[in-house]
Amino acid sequence: MEKFGSSTTPFLQPPPRPPPASEPYYGIPAPIYDPSPPTYILLPVFPRRRRRPCRWCGSLLSSSCLLSLAFVSVLLAGSLFFLWPSDPEISVARLRLNRIHVFPQPIVRLDISIGLEIKVRNRDFFSLDYDSVVASIGYRGRRLGSVISKGGHLVARGVSYVDAELHLDGIRVLNDVFYLIEDLARGSIPLDTVTEIEGQLHLFSLDVPIQGRISCAVHVNPENQTIIHQGCYPE
Repeated sequence: MEKFGSSTTPFLQPPPRPPPASEPYYGIPAPIYDPSPPTYILLPVFPRRRRRPCRWCGSLLSSSCLLSLAFVSVLLAGSLFFLWPSDPEISVARLRLNRIHVFPQPIVRLDISIGLEIKVRNRDFFSLDYDSVVASIGYRGRRLGSVISKGGHLVARGVSYVDAELHLDGIRVLNDVFYLIEDLARGSIPLDTVTEIEGQLHLFSLDVPIQGRISCAVHVNPENQTIIHQGCYPE
């Protein structure tokens, strides 16, 4: 039987010696493993409701298209109305009788002198140049003579006045001599005047031909050299 404290082998083994300090060593941290299973959230599935077709969407869309088309049409019509070239407006501002004489012998003839003041108005938004103003006088539909006045320039929406003097001396009216005698007996001779204007309207880089015409019916008294009645109307 062995005794304690003797030199015999002890029951516990001594711990191992640490490695020498001259030999370094490295350690890598190991990942932490979570054995718990993943968590899921379950949501109920709601059935998707089908949208009902809009009954009035088609009519609303068609109404919008019609309104847009109507607006564009009105805008285009207004532009054409204001920009489309038109003939100048001609009116007689004043008509005066200078003289009228009837010579029954040896051949029936007339001496007439009438003054006209013509008003020319440019209704367009572009300037125009008129070449001339031609005024003529007639008796019972038969032209007796005419006079030509110089042209001019009219600015956009401008107004111009042109004077025309008609002097006709020794005009024979053989075909209407009987009508002339009757008119002298009544003291009223019917005359008609026609005024015409021609020119070009300057539309951007284009020259658009324009023209205007106005007629006047005049009744004059050869005895007191006055105008009894006059009426003018455009043609």
